[in-house]
Amino acid sequence: MIANMVEELTPIIGTRPACRALGASAASIYRRRRPPAPRPSRPRPAPERALSAAERREVLDVLHSERFVDMSPEVCWATLLDEGRYLCSPSTMYRLLRAQHGTVRDRRNQLTHPPAARPELLAQAPNELWSWDISKLKGPAKWTYFYLYVILDVFSRYVVGWTVEYRENAAIAAALIDQAVDQQNIAPHVLTLHADRGSAMRSKPVAHLLADLGVTKTHSRPYTSSDNPYSEAGFKTLKYRPGFPARFDSIEHARRHCRDFVAHYNHEHRHSGIGLMTPAAVHHGTAAELHHLRGDVLDAAYATHPERFVNAAPTPPALPAAAWINKPPEPEKAAQ
Repeated sequence: MIANMVEELTPIIGTRPACRALGASAASIYRRRRPPAPRPSRPRPAPERALSAAERREVLDVLHSERFVDMSPEVCWATLLDEGRYLCSPSTMYRLLRAQHGTVRDRRNQLTHPPAARPELLAQAPNELWSWDISKLKGPAKWTYFYLYVILDVFSRYVVGWTVEYRENAAIAAALIDQAVDQQNIAPHVLTLHADRGSAMRSKPVAHLLADLGVTKTHSRPYTSSDNPYSEAGFKTLKYRPGFPARFDSIEHARRHCRDFVAHYNHEHRHSGIGLMTPAAVHHGTAAELHHLRGDVLDAAYATHPERFVNAAPTPPALPAAAWINKPPEPEKAAQ
């Protein structure tokens, strides 16, 4: 901006008076008019003390050899000194490794695990897909916990089984699953049971029980809590509900609280994911009748005061048709 003003005043009063008037540097103005020619870049000569290409290759071969690949450059350097051999300093070894890899990293071959498959599970009716998990409940003193086991039907969000115990145990989990399958009259090869990768979930007692019952088991990917969203959401509903205590005085207190919560959740809680129905209504097949009743009430309200419904006649929330764990992308979206 100032340089442009100097150029405008130069034909009238000259360059230096214009620079003095505007507080600009005359040297900067002259340099801007006639920029210096760029200097040709010259390669930096290698110092005489630098290692030759053959010597650098020898150092890297030694560092990557089977004998020294697990050692740091300092240990490699000291070991070679003890054997009467000197290649270069440890700092030079580090510099050569940085030049080769961009950073100093572990030179050993690293064990890589194949990527875990993303579970894609669909439920179109109750008792097709269950999700289960274990959550800690704080006990009466610091570092004391009770363990809440919950089995949830993914389609209806109905709690089909739960218990509160002193510890996380595979035998307890297996007994709870067996009881829930028996109470819901699950036929073989109909149900899929999904869980995360906890020790109880991957235990042999649970695996053997599910094989005997004809229940398919699936697991979340490691460190991916979003692969088990329904159980996580259920625990959040429990712990963020008003009246949830900071600590439970005893296991009887925890069981009593959870018993009241499960009764409320199954029979009174209107769940937004299932058309604001209660889980019991969807699980036991009465949701369609309630949906029709809601429609009649809304139709009557619209007939009485149509002017109160500006956009269109009101309709009740749609009933669930399917529930997914990791719904696959639609073909047209996947192609984009």
